[in-house]
Amino acid sequence: MMFAKTFGCVRFIYNKMLSDRIDYYKETGQKLNNTPAQYKEEFPWLKEVDSLALANAQMNLNKAYSHFWNDSQHFGKPRFKSKKNCRASYSTNNQKGSVRIEGHKVKLPKVGWVKLCQHRPLPENSIIKTVTISKTPSGKYYISMLVEYENQ
Repeated sequence: MMFAKTFGCVRFIYNKMLSDRIDYYKETGQKLNNTPAQYKEEFPWLKEVDSLALANAQMNLNKAYSHFWNDSQHFGKPRFKSKKNCRASYSTNNQKGSVRIEGHKVKLPKVGWVKLCQHRPLPENSIIKTVTISKTPSGKYYISMLVEYENQ
């Protein structure tokens, strides 16, 4: 299933980038700015999943590092993501209608149309900004959407 593959690739790219940053810092004492695109030639299966999900993993790592560098007493060092952790999720962004809802289905990048049981209707004239797909320990999948709309 495409969700499982994306969860794994997002976890892999986060851990790989974290590992490379740690190694680079130990060697040079400087910060490394790496991107998921750098790893796609070495690991071609990363091209099969949504690139924005990988970019969001990079943003999460950057945020973890900035918290660590700016306030290391409250935030510890960024940690590796575990495969055995029961929380699996990834976020993707809506670009030019790549995420949209029609009827009882939602279209996701690289996944296609997925059946949807909508919790509540989206407000009129709302724009979907970010979508987070998560899997519970019981095996159920959930989609949460961040939308932007005019509040009357």
